[in-house]
Amino acid sequence: MKNIRNFCIIAHIDHGKSTLADRLLEFTGSVSEREKKDQLLDDMDLERERGITIKSHAIKMDYHYNEMLYSLNLIDTPGHVDFSYEVSRSIASCEGAILVVDASQGIQAQTISNLYLALEQGLEVIPVLNKIDLPGAMIEEVSDQIVDLIGCSVDDILEVSAKDGIGIDLLLETIINKIPSPKGDSSGDLQAMIFDSVFNSFRGIEVLFRVFNGKIRKGDKVKFVNTGKEYDVDEIGILKFDKASCEEISAGNVGYLISGIKNAKEVKVGDTITHTQNNDIEVIKGFEDVKPMVFAGIYPVDSSDYEDLRNSLEKLQLNDASLVWEPETSAALGFGFRCGFLGMLHMDIIQERLDREFDMSVITTVPSVEFLCHKTNKDVISIYAPSEMPEPNEIIRIEEPMISAQIITKSEYIGGIIKLCIDRRGSLINQIYLSKDRVELSFVLPLAEIVFDFYDRLKTISRGYASFDYQPIGYKQSNLVKMDILLNGDQVDALSALIHRDNAHSIGKKICVKLRQLIPRQQFDIAIQAAIGSKIISSSFVWSDFSSKKDFTLNKEPYNKSKILLAGKNFGCGSSREHAPWALSDFGIKCVISASFADIFYNNCFKNGILPIKIDDKIVIELAEYSNRKEEIEISLEKQEIKYGNKVANFELDPFKKKCLMEGLDDIALSMEKISSIDDYEKKLQFTKPWVLNNG
Repeated sequence: MKNIRNFCIIAHIDHGKSTLADRLLEFTGSVSEREKKDQLLDDMDLERERGITIKSHAIKMDYHYNEMLYSLNLIDTPGHVDFSYEVSRSIASCEGAILVVDASQGIQAQTISNLYLALEQGLEVIPVLNKIDLPGAMIEEVSDQIVDLIGCSVDDILEVSAKDGIGIDLLLETIINKIPSPKGDSSGDLQAMIFDSVFNSFRGIEVLFRVFNGKIRKGDKVKFVNTGKEYDVDEIGILKFDKASCEEISAGNVGYLISGIKNAKEVKVGDTITHTQNNDIEVIKGFEDVKPMVFAGIYPVDSSDYEDLRNSLEKLQLNDASLVWEPETSAALGFGFRCGFLGMLHMDIIQERLDREFDMSVITTVPSVEFLCHKTNKDVISIYAPSEMPEPNEIIRIEEPMISAQIITKSEYIGGIIKLCIDRRGSLINQIYLSKDRVELSFVLPLAEIVFDFYDRLKTISRGYASFDYQPIGYKQSNLVKMDILLNGDQVDALSALIHRDNAHSIGKKICVKLRQLIPRQQFDIAIQAAIGSKIISSSFVWSDFSSKKDFTLNKEPYNKSKILLAGKNFGCGSSREHAPWALSDFGIKCVISASFADIFYNNCFKNGILPIKIDDKIVIELAEYSNRKEEIEISLEKQEIKYGNKVANFELDPFKKKCLMEGLDDIALSMEKISSIDDYEKKLQFTKPWVLNNG
């Protein structure tokens, strides 16, 4: 065992873990020239496209050093916070960890989080400063950050470029010299820990494990301690680039096991493997069931695809044990499944895989979290969906999950980030300056407040410079209510939501406005209402036909057939929203004439196919007098002129805006006109600045 080294690579997302793993495989000769490619260990198309690691990957490398052969077992781990569960199990299988820090970005939130996980397990940490070849590399500054974080000396930090292979030889030497060899007794009772599982469509589930004590041989009868299941070992082997079978795996080594397991629920990451005759074996510490953080309903678009969706989810679960699901029904959507995910990214990945791998078109309900409801009969139930909410008279209190969040950002964005977190019902716990312009903010936040657009908002406020990490810290009582959406008095359960009472009015209003835009006009009026119990908190309408509102001015003669609106000074709404132009379009208005406009309204008119004409106030008065005589006014956009009677008035118009109106161009159409230039630019960028387009 003295020549075995078990280690993992930990880092924040996009700091170069997978690229470093590629170089280690290359330098140890573990892959042939033909097999070489970027993100070697990432075998999913999604992983390659997004440039992220979704699943942990293990591989054995042989390396000659000082005339001795060493076995290096590498586990490449995900960096995103949603997959921290896999990171913790992978760390528990190692004696050492390579902590990778991007020289151009410095210490990030998940750098700290994953480091703490490694230190808790007592791992030997090797700090590595990656991407030193980038023009924006801040080598001295980031080195100081690492020293402050770990307490090592500057000499202990290895400077590498995973992309160009700089410093990889020295890193391999450091792994051998610094990371301790595994401890264990090969002659003792078998004690191994499962750290991952992979589904093989031909052989069932492949269990990846690390042996701490004893040996496991082909043909042995083993049991999984926490599930109590027993199996025959059909095949064992080591995890090289192509899995290689062998007769036995002894203490200190990492390998895979195949025993014809078909049900993913039988394999629990963190479980202990031993021989069936060992009844008093000590369970390896650290086992815990996967606990989903975000829940959403997934329904087939076509109700006849229900069984196909079930089969697809079963197959996905074989490959991703962290996915949990159970059947549920909805009055609006029919039969479907309530699914539990580790986070929003995990949910996004599952949706994408359902589409790509199983050709399943699905509808996903609003994401939610697990709430605890204390009932008057002293029962405590979990609520995953608004439909599961008991009647108000049965509820004593409702508790929601809370998280401890760490945000690392530049000091200039502190104000905006604190406001964002406070708006999301968070409270600032601590504020630590990592350097003169980088600060770590600690918040306590409700988990429900971050599952929607929190991360996007955070990135927008910080211009991409903020990193985010969180850990669940338990439950706290909260004033939560069930908000229902009613269409013509009928409740639509798919649109119901569990929200904080303080946010109910604003969220209800937004939903009503959005539904008014989305629901097509019918032959009858549609009332859209948001309600808490019997109390209506917001409402809107989709009118069947505007002409039915006879008392409205624009529905009266002679205005009902008008295409031109004569308006007063500074006409229009100052809101950035586009409701004002939409309202005019609904009544057939194609042109608005005024002496002046609100700037935002003026610009929004062009985007929505309405011509706003700025003209002298005297001419507006003349036009009004002329129209009162029920005479027609003719406007030529091409000639930029207004004809009324024997008079002609010319108006000015920006040439670009005129072109957009004449050709019916919106923002998307304008971008597509330059698609060839965009493609050429991106191709050029691949050679001049490859790091911009390469996420490795």
